[in-house]
Amino acid sequence: MEAAMPSHGAAGGFMLIRNATMADLSAVAEVEKRCFPVGEAATEEEFRERLAAYADCFWLLFEGDRLVSFIDGMATDEPDLRDEMYADASLHRSGGRWQMIFGLNTVPECRGRGYAGRLIRTLTEASRRRGKLGVVLTCKERLIPYYVSFGFENEGLSSSTHGNVAWYQMRLRF
Repeated sequence: MEAAMPSHGAAGGFMLIRNATMADLSAVAEVEKRCFPVGEAATEEEFRERLAAYADCFWLLFEGDRLVSFIDGMATDEPDLRDEMYADASLHRSGGRWQMIFGLNTVPECRGRGYAGRLIRTLTEASRRRGKLGVVLTCKERLIPYYVSFGFENEGLSSSTHGNVAWYQMRLRF
């Protein structure tokens, strides 16, 4: 498990980033519900399976004692993010060469404070230390410039049909 990283948040309050545990399950599921529409949101059961398989690929950001943001995804040797990966935690390979990002969530009232960016940097630095080739995610078209600002390259439309939405695959190579 990665070490916790306390600091002060943009709002001046105490902020902590740490890996998730099964005890965080209900809080994670609640944040997900607030951030994604029903057709795109992971279920509590999917999070239970993800936490059991790869809690070390899950980072939580707390403002005080309240979970306000998180990032998660599995590691794999497959270079592209497939829809099956969202629902099947058994596809995780801890020694996999690519780190996938399934979700980056910040509750609406805490957006614009830089929390998502801190989590992206936490995940990418951990992935680099673990010897990954890079990080892969899919996003909606409006978010492409955001991820480009962190060094991700737009690889065009993904084959993903998750939630019946058009997704673009983004890749950050180390």
